[in-house]
Amino acid sequence: MRKLRFDYATTIEFAEPVSDHRFQLRCLPPNLPQQRICDLEFTLAPNCPKAHGIDSFYNPVVTGRIEEPHESFSYHVGGLAFVDQSLSRRQVYKPLYRYQSDFTQQGPALEALTAEMRRELARHSWATAPLEQARYVMGAVHERLSYVPGATNVRTVAEEALAGGAGVCQDYAQVAISVCRGLGLMAKYVAGLYDAEGATHAWFEVYQGGNWHPLDPTNNKVVDDSYIKISHGRDYGDCMLSIGVFRGAAGQTQTVHAKVEALAEAEQ
Repeated sequence: MRKLRFDYATTIEFAEPVSDHRFQLRCLPPNLPQQRICDLEFTLAPNCPKAHGIDSFYNPVVTGRIEEPHESFSYHVGGLAFVDQSLSRRQVYKPLYRYQSDFTQQGPALEALTAEMRRELARHSWATAPLEQARYVMGAVHERLSYVPGATNVRTVAEEALAGGAGVCQDYAQVAISVCRGLGLMAKYVAGLYDAEGATHAWFEVYQGGNWHPLDPTNNKVVDDSYIKISHGRDYGDCMLSIGVFRGAAGQTQTVHAKVEALAEAEQ
């Protein structure tokens, strides 16, 4: 088990004042068997009445509306997380994670990589379980993509990222998910925090034996107690930390800052 202090914030600056701003945030890390969140702090500017709920993937959601004109919108989340991945519990089988979604649909590049993985896995007698196959896929995706910030954006789908050979954590995760689903595995997208990153992070989970097993293709490693989960879904589209609509035609720039610090090894 690890005790982690986390702190992250997002700021959106508008070129001109906007109003009637309706937003939806998936930025609050939940309490799970493998992670306990303490001393959670959440602030919003401009402040406004907020509603807390749960979406169809059981992610915490904050919604609200800012009616008055404003030139910026920001939120900050901080707290402590006690993380122990070994405490993960069995979960109900959900077949929707077996099917490709908007960001993971396959084209020529993904179809070719999936076919290659199927041939390679057939040659290895040890690679029969879903987790073993997913770890093999993770390594292949890590080798084929170069981590290049700016090479893709939040709208880039897995096919485009793989064809271009470069991307960021979102792309690594979605390429791995697409290939795993192409092999008949159930895989989901995860958004969260990692103590070696200066921003939010993304990885994926594969289903085996009644449980979800997290893997990080960006770093080619099994997710350990250095990771904090914020949300999950079929792909990035289900896990966007913030979405919204507003009145006004202003351009906008977004800045994200995240920090995770390991305080001490926590006792079991």
